[in-house]
Amino acid sequence: MKVLVADAFETSGLDGMKAAGCEVVYEPALVDDALADAIGKTGADVLVVRSTRVTAAMLDAGRLSLVVRAGAGVNTIDVAWAARRGIYVSNCPGKNSIAVAELAFGLILALDRRIPDNVADLRGGKWNKKEYSKARGLYGRTLGLIGFGSIGQEMARRAKGFGMPVLVWSPRFQRDAAAAMAELSSDMLITTVASPGELAERSDIVSVHLALTKETKGFVGASIVNRMKRGALFVNTSRGELVDHAALAEAIESNGIRAGLDVFPDEPSGGAADYRTAVAELPQVYGTHHIGASTDQAQEAIAAEAVRVIRVYKETGKVPNVVNLATRTPATCMLVVRHCDRPGVLAHVFGHLRESNLNVQETENVIFEGAEAAVARINLDAAPPAAVLQAIERHPDILSLQLVKI
Repeated sequence: MKVLVADAFETSGLDGMKAAGCEVVYEPALVDDALADAIGKTGADVLVVRSTRVTAAMLDAGRLSLVVRAGAGVNTIDVAWAARRGIYVSNCPGKNSIAVAELAFGLILALDRRIPDNVADLRGGKWNKKEYSKARGLYGRTLGLIGFGSIGQEMARRAKGFGMPVLVWSPRFQRDAAAAMAELSSDMLITTVASPGELAERSDIVSVHLALTKETKGFVGASIVNRMKRGALFVNTSRGELVDHAALAEAIESNGIRAGLDVFPDEPSGGAADYRTAVAELPQVYGTHHIGASTDQAQEAIAAEAVRVIRVYKETGKVPNVVNLATRTPATCMLVVRHCDRPGVLAHVFGHLRESNLNVQETENVIFEGAEAAVARINLDAAPPAAVLQAIERHPDILSLQLVKI
């Protein structure tokens, strides 16, 4: 299996892929047309990226069967086109959660104590203790979390150490989030609210931790930021496109909001470039360069997970953490075929289904001990006519048929 790594990647990860028997092509500077060309020329089966964009043209350029995002979000990959091409897209969720939470709290502390302004003045030869002694402090102040996935949960754990009550709003609570909520609520004040607007009204600090989807693009707009307390702090370490930056800029100017932002709209695809965005130039905004996941600890953990994904795929054909499989297919019924485990039996079944223009959505064939008999479960987009079932059942090695509605 050939793996093209088109982003900066840990040596331990590259060594792990090679140890798994993969041929590794490491070209971390590839972007745009150069990346598309490399996908075609190398004949890579697997593409590994971090922040590099993966377009439909790239997915069409060669023989890729798997794209691994060495991180959590997959918004830089054309996931829908990959699904149309039958290319798996996988990610490494939760491996950078601690790193992102650490940066988010770093931004909160920097905003409260105005650390960057302190540093800039001192480097410029200016002493202004009177001005920079003005800070509210974090103890007892309410932290509002919009989203409670793995990063939101790490934020709550750190808030506990700072003595901060936490408010949470999340579009959905998965089992692990519910477990984390129960664990944290046992010895700290953590409360869910009915809406993000209510969270904004009641919080001293609002931190965003949502995944970017069609539904969440621009989600944090005027209806949320305009309800924040005067002088409140706003932090976004998720995705720039989640926030309406014009609305945020207005709230900063009119309501004294101060913001710490690690992510911005239309970020450069490479690691270094000229870039300007109006919100980052506001004096009330402290911006960083989308570095939330960029600690050695996080990158080693992500590299290990990417290697695991590729090794499992190479050895079993299955993909851990895949994000673009259908949660529900168009199948309406299941044909259960109990049959002798002999050559040509399933070909007989599929031949009759094809003649009837019935599409197989999913199938599995389970073998009984001794390999004399098997059961095939075949999900279909429509029920076979009675005549087709009778024709299938006439084969001497078909033991029984059952049609089940899905």
